[in-house]
Amino acid sequence: MSFIKSINIALNQVFQSSRKRLDFQNLGYLPRWLILLFDIIICLGSIVITSFIVSNVSGVDLKYYLIDRNDILIVTVNVVFFILFRTYAGLIRHSSFIDAVKFFLASSGTFFTLLIANYISLFLNDEQLLTIPKLVIYFSVSFTFLFLFRVLVKQVYEVFMKHTNTNDVKKVLIYGSDSNAIAIANALKSELPARFRPVGFVQKNSKNQSKQILGLPIISLKKNISVLLRANNAQALILADKNITVDERIKLVDDCLEFNYNVYRAPLVSDLEDDKNLTNQIQNIQIEDLLERDPIVLDNKLIIKELFQKTVFVTGGAGSIGSEILRQVANYNTKKIVIIDQAETPLYQIQSEIKATFPNVEFDAVIADVSNYEKIESIFKQYKPDIVYHAAAYKHVPLMENNPSEAIFVNVQGSKNLADLSLKYDVEKFVMVSTDKAVNPSNVMGASKRIAEMYVQSLHYFAKKSQNFKTNFITTRFGNVLGSNGSVVPLFKKQIAEGGPLTITHPDIIRYFMTIPEACQLVLEAAAMGNGGEIFIFDMGKAVKIIDLATKIIKLSGYEPYKDIDIKVIGLRPGEKLYEELLNDKTTTLPTYHNKIMIAKVEAENYNRISEEISVLIDYAKLFDNHKIVSQMKVIVPEFKSMNSAFETLDIK
Repeated sequence: MSFIKSINIALNQVFQSSRKRLDFQNLGYLPRWLILLFDIIICLGSIVITSFIVSNVSGVDLKYYLIDRNDILIVTVNVVFFILFRTYAGLIRHSSFIDAVKFFLASSGTFFTLLIANYISLFLNDEQLLTIPKLVIYFSVSFTFLFLFRVLVKQVYEVFMKHTNTNDVKKVLIYGSDSNAIAIANALKSELPARFRPVGFVQKNSKNQSKQILGLPIISLKKNISVLLRANNAQALILADKNITVDERIKLVDDCLEFNYNVYRAPLVSDLEDDKNLTNQIQNIQIEDLLERDPIVLDNKLIIKELFQKTVFVTGGAGSIGSEILRQVANYNTKKIVIIDQAETPLYQIQSEIKATFPNVEFDAVIADVSNYEKIESIFKQYKPDIVYHAAAYKHVPLMENNPSEAIFVNVQGSKNLADLSLKYDVEKFVMVSTDKAVNPSNVMGASKRIAEMYVQSLHYFAKKSQNFKTNFITTRFGNVLGSNGSVVPLFKKQIAEGGPLTITHPDIIRYFMTIPEACQLVLEAAAMGNGGEIFIFDMGKAVKIIDLATKIIKLSGYEPYKDIDIKVIGLRPGEKLYEELLNDKTTTLPTYHNKIMIAKVEAENYNRISEEISVLIDYAKLFDNHKIVSQMKVIVPEFKSMNSAFETLDIK
């Protein structure tokens, strides 16, 4: 059945291409008229060979090397079918099964046309134009030589390319032997100028070990991949198996990096809109590809229902998290999206991106500071949002340690303003983006986010005592985000580009990481899942040692750590601790329907008390008295213990 299906597809492509006009001006790589001329010469040669065979078999002494008018008729009819099926139109060096089908149809058309003409002549004139044996032999010889000519040219070209610019072409093993890996190998073979030359396919089992694909051996992964690369004289590995797991990928990459082999990742062919630039999508493995956990799959049906025809606010919409929330929300059928940020240039850039990427999405970009209550209220009055994603925050630990008042204005007062206005204007869902630094905070930034968490959660339970309020307040809490503004990965890449050294604050420091899309999926999922009052946390897998991350990024960039690029320990920054937590010692978790998402069981604060304490805190912030600000923060958050900071003297003993 699969063969018949292939024939049908080929026939469709043949007849579709046959409807195009003959264009001798479009020369491509070889002029089409020249390819047609070669085919005519092959047909003439086939006539000579056919006549020779017929004369020897029949015993009749024919002058087979002379071409008569009947031979000219055969070739002429054959050329007409070449033009009809556009056999000259394909690039010879890319000849494929479709070209063979075209020649078969052209030769068959010639055979049956001449056969019919022969019977018509016999019926009208009682004379045959051609003998049937001659037609059969010509059909076989011409088809064979026409196809073999293309096979020969293709093979000669491939051999020529293999021996051209060999110094610039990198020999690679392709990990995988499925349809995706084969498509990648085919694309690499036809790439000009060539960057890679596949020398074999690697597969996990030994099922097809003695077989070949595209003339390349299938190698069983019985040994470490570095051993196979060395044995096959390859310089790099391309990961093209669409079923590879994260653990397998990490093991392969670590083995390659240990022996200084490059590793590339290939795209899934099914994900590409067109395959013309397939080889351009083969890129160096990124650190994001090596997160030590499987990617998170979330339930989009809930999100679709949640966002349908809703007006959505995204605060901090020009930042790394806010902009990704915006991109994901734009994929759903919302009524309007309002982007709020105080950074003019980034806001303009994200506005331009949304216009270009989502031309049918209704959205407005508004410059506003979330700490300005009157300005934010005017936006609520104008747009009347249904859902608020609050991602606006100051997040850089050392900067906030030196500027506590700004952390209070944006992270605390800004969150309070948005939460209060969401309640006042009957917003359905208020979703706050928090951080693992809010757990047992050791710095001003983390403590400010914890205070915002406490206020939002207490407001929810306070409002629920009245039947007049419908807003549900939800908090999401996760660790460091790879690639976000100011995060360690972009810093390392910048330092590598500058020749190093990479700077880390402590050799034992560890962090949890996730990608920006995963973090924002969690925010959207929490909004759909939450009933209000929850703090959602995420199973982020294994913690990553930053010095190991630095070493791996250097190797992925093609350098040798401590030799090409140095790693320098510069000491802990103010407020920084060696490890982050998603839960404090007194907190437990409750499961949700998703095994990667949990609810932190945190006792809600008394709303009246927390409101009074925050009012005092904001008053201190307006005085820019850092010691009073931080002292008050420690009153509100007793577990806030400053580390490596001038504020350690203020810790409540």
